[in-house]
Amino acid sequence: MSYLMPTYAPLKVSFEKGKGVWLFDKENNKYLDALSGVGVTNLGHSHPKIVETITNQASKLLHTSNWYLIENQEKLAKKLATLSHLDKVFFANSGAEANEVAIKLSRAYANIKNISHPIIITANQSFHGRTMATLSATGTPKVQEKFSPLVSEFIYVDFNNIEQLDKYSNNHNVVAVMLEPIQGESGVIIPDTNYLNQVRELCNQNNWLMILDEVQTGIGRTGKWFAHQYNNIKPDIMTLAKALGNGLPIGACLVTDEVANLFQAGNHGSTFGGNPLSTATALSVIETIENQNILENTNTIGAYLLQKLNKDLKPFDFIKEIRGLGLMIAIELDKDCSPLLQLALEEKLLLNITGQTIRLLPPLILTKSEANTLVEIIVTLLKKI
Repeated sequence: MSYLMPTYAPLKVSFEKGKGVWLFDKENNKYLDALSGVGVTNLGHSHPKIVETITNQASKLLHTSNWYLIENQEKLAKKLATLSHLDKVFFANSGAEANEVAIKLSRAYANIKNISHPIIITANQSFHGRTMATLSATGTPKVQEKFSPLVSEFIYVDFNNIEQLDKYSNNHNVVAVMLEPIQGESGVIIPDTNYLNQVRELCNQNNWLMILDEVQTGIGRTGKWFAHQYNNIKPDIMTLAKALGNGLPIGACLVTDEVANLFQAGNHGSTFGGNPLSTATALSVIETIENQNILENTNTIGAYLLQKLNKDLKPFDFIKEIRGLGLMIAIELDKDCSPLLQLALEEKLLLNITGQTIRLLPPLILTKSEANTLVEIIVTLLKKI
């Protein structure tokens, strides 16, 4: 009998330790982790620098209230602002919390514009979290089931369809557009090259806030610090989490100075957000990515992996498309592939299945040899369906 609420249906394996891209169960069986805890452990498991940082900080100080200055928080905020060219940061504990901040800021923006029924436009098949506000923002009905009435008001348009978005240009209640640069949970959906540029231009024309949810795409996953940097644009608000702490919970909402001024002391807060341990760890994550040329490896190995997948999976005529950017990769089939989740576990591989799509989010430290092993196992799996 389990005393846990039935919010998950976990596979029958429990891991005791990890090293690099590998996880080990209680019998010391070795599994290739091509999921990274859903895009979290970008530096792999038990990275020595991250372990050292956590150990040292934990021996000194874990927590103080945000009623007092936290030096690591100030350092991390400056580093993130420098990397993103945004100005101010609020620290939370997760991506959903960071997105809640973005939604609250949009409401505050509406308030100063005297808009009493503000609308935020998001995308169909998006994912922004599971709190009441963020699941309302999520344009995926199955996430919203059982939880009506939802928080209003969110309007959903098709991702990568600028014409649908443009239709709301004359709606004076719209205050913001909230998008993932690449839709992760729906199967690594990559928009047209200029889509985000067009969104930025529409936001400029209509005085809408542009909110980019980089919870999954940020911190190097696509080969740049943030996926929107491929478009040479700057959002008004950007949210981060997942890989920022390499497994330690931390979220962040980055904004321009103009947006930051929408909040005053007491308008928002978080007991644990930006605590000494999580911010020290996130600083160490960023420094490690810089010092070990992780972005370069992401681009090199990501391109190699895509090339090898396209070559080695060519014999399978049920594959519709292989797509990806950096080490955010999807293999879409023309049929349901959910049985592969258990089959992959039996082959000692961790991956994700989204409907007809295999999603791969391996650690950014993946080597060519490990990429070869990953493709070999996938070929074995595809032969079984």
